[in-house]
Amino acid sequence: MSRVCELTGKKAMVGNNVSHALNRTKRKFNANLLTKRFYIPEEDKWLKLKVSTSALKNINKKGISAVLKEARAKGFLTK
Repeated sequence: MSRVCELTGKKAMVGNNVSHALNRTKRKFNANLLTKRFYIPEEDKWLKLKVSTSALKNINKKGISAVLKEARAKGFLTK
């Protein structure tokens, strides 16, 4: 499974490691992802999602139902 947030679409970025001598080598900045289970009371079921920590903050603020609706509207979540 890829390292992509299922709600926001966040994924790894590419950049450089820069040494003291300014030598540059490629590196990857991975998204901060967690696998969490969420209970959806409208559907009366549990949903397992791989979400970024920023998406988790949005869920705490808005609620899982509102965030799922936004993700489906943007095309990130097809479940």
